[in-house]
Amino acid sequence: MGMGNKIRIGIIGAGNIGNVHAQEFSKLSELCDITAITDAYLPLAQERAVQHGIPAVTATPEELIARSDVDAVVIGVPNQFHAALAVQAIEAGKHVLLEKPMGINSDAARQILQAADKSDRVVMVGHQMRWEAIPMAIKEQVERGELGKIYTAKTGWFRRKGIPGWGTWFTRMDQSGGGPLIDIGVHMLDLALYLMGNPKPVSVYGSTYAEFGPKRKGIGTWGKPNWDGIYDVEDLATALIKMEDGSTLSLEVSWAVHMDTDNTPFVHLMGTEGGASYRGGSGKLLTEKFNRPLETPLTKPDNDEGERARLSRHFLECIQTGATPITSALTGFTNNLILDAIYESSRTGHEVILDWNLNK
Repeated sequence: MGMGNKIRIGIIGAGNIGNVHAQEFSKLSELCDITAITDAYLPLAQERAVQHGIPAVTATPEELIARSDVDAVVIGVPNQFHAALAVQAIEAGKHVLLEKPMGINSDAARQILQAADKSDRVVMVGHQMRWEAIPMAIKEQVERGELGKIYTAKTGWFRRKGIPGWGTWFTRMDQSGGGPLIDIGVHMLDLALYLMGNPKPVSVYGSTYAEFGPKRKGIGTWGKPNWDGIYDVEDLATALIKMEDGSTLSLEVSWAVHMDTDNTPFVHLMGTEGGASYRGGSGKLLTEKFNRPLETPLTKPDNDEGERARLSRHFLECIQTGATPITSALTGFTNNLILDAIYESSRTGHEVILDWNLNK
């Protein structure tokens, strides 16, 4: 590591998400320095380097990974490139913070998990919702046993008109791995499993639909459309996931749907002793006292530093202590395994039993 044991970070991908990481790690200058950045479009990497005072811009990810002044690599590029870059970085002895979804599919995620298992490097997936104040407060109550046994949960995120970057990598199966299911569904799946106490998923029944995208309807404001491109992903998905302990999770997401929706991500936990509800920026605990329903609102602290700051700090602390990140490679693989099973179930019309064999 660098001077005074500061962790030196290289960022691969200078787009929106790479820029968010650059901003957050810049704020943690007592713990780390950003030493290099790269992007497929080099002028953008050069612009970010000036913006954030990053000393080096490399022409390729390979050059960045090979640098001796990079201890940890942040990967914020399209999903299809995640596995190759992550495996390369791990094998080069770098710690890795990888944007979600971990892999474009479970085979890609399995490659990353295998590389991580063979190494002593920290491999973390950037699921920032776990570090939001309200989910953290709910998690604390779950761990204290306030909800009893969580036997079922519902999670989802309905966007009414929100297809991103029509015709770009976002809407191409071979580049993104899917539509809203892998884009926003992966966040909700990850958060719900975490809040449920990480039960082991064993089977999945699901369906996906493309009723808007192919007709060029339901277009959102995120990303620039490429009308010469293609749309071959879903725009709505629904699934039921069964766990080894008998509990279930229902997942429903859309980029576009005719529905009265407020575009808020949600998780509802239903336990034997109590429940919890998370909707975007607010939450509540639901219990019963003296035979009466009781609701306790959960609020974000006024001076909340934000989930991205906590996520970034967690990554650096895991590197310093050798701890396994809360969003480990195994959690990333679990999400990918479930997403693949939902697509497969939709194709076959049948329940899919999850294959936990890691040595393929």
